[in-house]
Amino acid sequence: MLNTLQTLKLDDGRVVTCPSPAEARFLWGEITAEPGFYRRAAARLRPGDIALDIGANIGLSAMLFAAACPGARVIAAEPVPVTFQCLERNMSAFVPDGVPLRVAVGAAPGVLPLTWYPQAPANSGLYADRDEDDAATRTFLRNSGLDDEAIAMITAGLHQGEQIEVDVTTVSAILDEHGPDAEIGVLKVDVERAELDVLRGIAAADWPRIRTVVAEVHDSADRLAQVDELLSGRGLSAEIRQDPSLRGTDIYEVYAERKG
Repeated sequence: MLNTLQTLKLDDGRVVTCPSPAEARFLWGEITAEPGFYRRAAARLRPGDIALDIGANIGLSAMLFAAACPGARVIAAEPVPVTFQCLERNMSAFVPDGVPLRVAVGAAPGVLPLTWYPQAPANSGLYADRDEDDAATRTFLRNSGLDDEAIAMITAGLHQGEQIEVDVTTVSAILDEHGPDAEIGVLKVDVERAELDVLRGIAAADWPRIRTVVAEVHDSADRLAQVDELLSGRGLSAEIRQDPSLRGTDIYEVYAERKG
């Protein structure tokens, strides 16, 4: 697995390590957008909280959470070795006392095959699907105003993947080790179709500690409705939306919080 690490200077002047500056710039804009679910979740953090970042990629959302509440502790999980290198470096530089974990998160512990996309690292995942990922990217680019010729050039080989094996843990196992008594101010989940697995790996006893969930959900096989039902059953009220740039895809954003 080879991927040359590069750097990107963010609009706030910080320089982050990344495998793809173009992808990192897009992700940073998505994460910091106003009004945005990530900023809304970050604003609910309190000193002493845990911000649990599942599918942390290079650590941009971890950086947002740490900056929003310096007294919170950020735990970030990312299974892909190249991406994890970037996560480690960025958390060391910008997330004081943060905990990077090289692991995937699912419904149960184990070892599973993951598809890594060297040209599109953020789309890598346990349930990666090249045809669906190509189609979603084409739709996004078309919504962004690009013509078919440009879209064909950008997507050629973009989702050509490599299979790797990764360790898998659960949210509750992470909490048992790193925060057995802390409140989880934010649980962020961005795991490319493994959202339900992550949520189903949370023990019933841990749900009352979780105040806010922000997630990206791929709505295939009725997944969005199942996520909404699961969150509601655990006492969180969910708000669902789709960015205009993603209209025509199955990708939605979910924000859920515990009232009171």
